[in-house]
Amino acid sequence: MQSAYVVDGMLCRTHQFHLPLDYSQPEKDTITVFAREVVAKEKQEQDLPWLVYLQGGPGFPSPRPDANAGWLKRALQQYRVLLLDQRGTGNSQVVSAQTLAGQSVEVQVAYLSQFRADNIVRDAEAIRKQLGIAQWSLLGQSFGGFCILHYLSYYPQSLRRAYVTGGIPPLTRHADEVYQATYQRVLDKNAAFFAQFPQAQSLCRQIADHLLQHDVRLPNGQRFTVEQFQLIGINLGRSGGGLGLYHMLEEAFVEVDGKPALSYSFLNAMLAEQSYQTNPIYAILHEAIYCQQNASDWSAHRVRAEYPQCSYTPGQSFNFTGEMVYPWMFDQLDTLKPLKAAADILAAKSDWPQLYDPAQLEKNIVPVAAAVYVEDMYVEFDYSRETLSQLANARAWMTNEYEHNGLRADGERILDRLIQLADEQEAVMMQSSAL
Repeated sequence: MQSAYVVDGMLCRTHQFHLPLDYSQPEKDTITVFAREVVAKEKQEQDLPWLVYLQGGPGFPSPRPDANAGWLKRALQQYRVLLLDQRGTGNSQVVSAQTLAGQSVEVQVAYLSQFRADNIVRDAEAIRKQLGIAQWSLLGQSFGGFCILHYLSYYPQSLRRAYVTGGIPPLTRHADEVYQATYQRVLDKNAAFFAQFPQAQSLCRQIADHLLQHDVRLPNGQRFTVEQFQLIGINLGRSGGGLGLYHMLEEAFVEVDGKPALSYSFLNAMLAEQSYQTNPIYAILHEAIYCQQNASDWSAHRVRAEYPQCSYTPGQSFNFTGEMVYPWMFDQLDTLKPLKAAADILAAKSDWPQLYDPAQLEKNIVPVAAAVYVEDMYVEFDYSRETLSQLANARAWMTNEYEHNGLRADGERILDRLIQLADEQEAVMMQSSAL
């Protein structure tokens, strides 16, 4: 059912689409995919071009428009925006431990195999056709940029422009190469964090030692371990994340009956950090976003052995990890435990289809503008540059002003800069075609 409402001068309309689960068998099972149309209220009757927002992740929904601010404010000056809840997320037919419970492992594996970038893009194409839109533009953050590169590879005729922030993927590199690079970025961020907050190293070692010596439970009853604690290093790749992390560390301990104990507020914050619990696609398919005719085979777990400083031993320095997924998470995190067998099978799956067509990208005629963050902890800068060198008609703003979450931190400025770059590239293309 479609609904409409107004918030902060924006008219929002909801849409639901019934689409094939498996596009190779469209006559079989269908899923529901949700999208929210947003337009400036005073422009609702105008024939505006469309801009589709593709969220990062994988496994997270589009943002909910609660204020005419940030990148959305800039977009609404000239676009009608479609916020797509990618299949399996948000108000789309959701993938969770609840919805997968009771299904056999074989059914879980077959189902989850359909939630990569290729089918997200197929969904977008089906929605475009149902809405009767000839062409539209895309804005992709992080994994959303990965989806855009797939879109450019296989459906370029449907696109007017593409804007990418922190999301230019390697086209052919194996997941092992990705993690060999990102572990080094993580260690760089650790070094910077502990240099800025000298007391943090001592606090982290106290917490880690306490976890090794005691059976500490999170508010959901799950045992909290050193490995789980290390995962919160994911915050080091976001602007302001280091300061927020340090403040959490400062408040970690309270005294109970004359002995130190980890506070409820700290443990509750640690549970809230485990987004894998509520968004299992993020854990199950995180490595699969790099796989093309090969298996990840728990890449981050294997590559971690090359970086012993990422494994804590009492008496040695402590380091956080980053945006990595490990098989032990399916033994320790409560809502992932029922999905362990399926996750192991998907990690061994080696027949994932191709995600990108380098030949098509080399002759791309869709103007592309990308914000590439030099110190990005999540997406390797050198690999982004490598891909951009193979992508025709692309302009990049390479900057160290922002971390990976630049679009959230200063979205209005960033999108405005990308629109300018795309305008310039389009002018160059038109001039070339006129010669």
